[in-house]
Amino acid sequence: MADRLLEMTKTISARDYQAQVLDDMDLERERGITIKSHAIQMNYSLDGEDYVLNLIDTPGHVDFSYEVSRAIAACEGALLVIDATQGIQAQTISNLYLAIDHDLTIIPVLNKIDMENAMIEEVKDQIVDLIGCDQEEIIEASAKVGFGIEEILRQIIEKIPSPKGDIEAPLQALIFDSFFNTYRGIVAYFRVMNGSLRKGDHVKFVHSGTDYHADEIGVLRLKQEPRDTIYAGDVGYIISGIKVSKDVQVGDTLTHVDRPCLQAIEGFSMVKPMVFAGIYPVDADDYEVLRDSIEKLKLNDASLSFEPESSAALGFGFRCGFLGLLHMEIIQERLDREFDMDVITTVPNVSYKAYTTKGEMIEVHNPSGLPAPTLIDHIEEPYIHANIITRSEYMGGIMKLCIDKRGTLKNQVYLTTGRIELTVELPLGEIVFDFYDKLKSISKGYASFDYHISGFQPADLIRLDILLNGDPVDALSTLLHRDNAYEWGRKFCLKLKEFIPRQQFDVAIQAAIGAKIISRETVKAVRKDVTAKCYGGDITRKRKLLEKQKKGKKRMRQIGNVEVPQKAFLAVLKLDS
Repeated sequence: MADRLLEMTKTISARDYQAQVLDDMDLERERGITIKSHAIQMNYSLDGEDYVLNLIDTPGHVDFSYEVSRAIAACEGALLVIDATQGIQAQTISNLYLAIDHDLTIIPVLNKIDMENAMIEEVKDQIVDLIGCDQEEIIEASAKVGFGIEEILRQIIEKIPSPKGDIEAPLQALIFDSFFNTYRGIVAYFRVMNGSLRKGDHVKFVHSGTDYHADEIGVLRLKQEPRDTIYAGDVGYIISGIKVSKDVQVGDTLTHVDRPCLQAIEGFSMVKPMVFAGIYPVDADDYEVLRDSIEKLKLNDASLSFEPESSAALGFGFRCGFLGLLHMEIIQERLDREFDMDVITTVPNVSYKAYTTKGEMIEVHNPSGLPAPTLIDHIEEPYIHANIITRSEYMGGIMKLCIDKRGTLKNQVYLTTGRIELTVELPLGEIVFDFYDKLKSISKGYASFDYHISGFQPADLIRLDILLNGDPVDALSTLLHRDNAYEWGRKFCLKLKEFIPRQQFDVAIQAAIGAKIISRETVKAVRKDVTAKCYGGDITRKRKLLEKQKKGKKRMRQIGNVEVPQKAFLAVLKLDS
């Protein structure tokens, strides 16, 4: 859809054209998803009038909803693009509510109407039920062949109000994105709400309090185009030679030093991470390089949060907060591709609240941060309200999956005779590992899933430790429900046995709750046949050699250490596969 809009407005030439032109990250092209929102300016003439349109293409996956919220804060209207073959998805509803909360003008578009399995009338009824528009208002389109694109542009111009801003007022601009350029420093993207900005102006960031000179300003076309002045309503970029990442924060307000605006823009709320995991450099000397890499990545992805931590097994690293497992996977992949960083990621977990016998509340992001069992009064875990939209024939399997994950069915609504929306309350910790994958396989890819945090509830949680030769591997410790502990402990041990290479001595892999061992596997030693050189003679000769070997093995076990390969950490994440 974005490609067709760019073609129709002649923003992109035939020479520059490629499929998914705005998805400029290799990962986005490989996976066929949008990870980053992309802003671009288009010019269009309608009925003899020239118009400037600023488009932001946003992701749809629930893990990147923060990108959507940032884009919505900078916009006046939104295209609600619904797939005619799939119908309305759960994450579409979630993003729609975000747009409605910001009073955006919604233009409904029914895409892929040329497909053989398109359910045009059925999906139109769903859209009418969802946003209360008339059937005639829904634009029928096919982005593949370019049908309906002219009508979309006409509706954008006629229905979406132009930006309301006072050019004469003091400069007030919202920072909605940024990225790091190796040669020019931090490049910030902004939307001017009031006033104007000229090249060379002395500007400051209200929240961080730092001031810089605008070395270059411009608009966001397919490539950055410098301009001398940017006015209220425009979307642009600023390069000021900023080298310190914390000076630029998404949601901050940009204004002039000598004539500042009276108040900062009420930006969007700060993101709350859902899933936590430790990221450590494979080589301990790369710690500072990893810090720089994560800081540069945070500029480009404001939903990533991190803080330093240390581990007995892995040394110094960072505890990072992510919006979900896909987000975590993408960050790992970007660290490898964009910064060439080899990292080890620990078992992901969520944030819990531990209440001590003294009445104190401790936030636990890491299993090692859990107080001793004798000091804990009770632990509370986060719960989510999940909306699952699926075909009715898969309802039984999905409900069983939710119940197995300690879920409670709250509501079920038939959207049409063949489609149903389930509302389920689930512990967040249960969906961290494999819930989404299982949901997709049960529903043959048709179910869509969206969730939001509903609060904390008491739970019977314990810490499961993994021991190698009696030493705990803190990177593999995890907090989980007591009912699941024995099964998980057995699976952990079996999986690690597959991936830990054989040593010159036996390696004992144990799962423990406190001092109680609940499961054990042994990686047998690699044995050398020391009796091969004995040909004939008394049995005592062989026994003497075997005893000597036994002593050597014992000594080696005391001083030897077991390397846990990165494959083993990743295998633990995919326990059911």
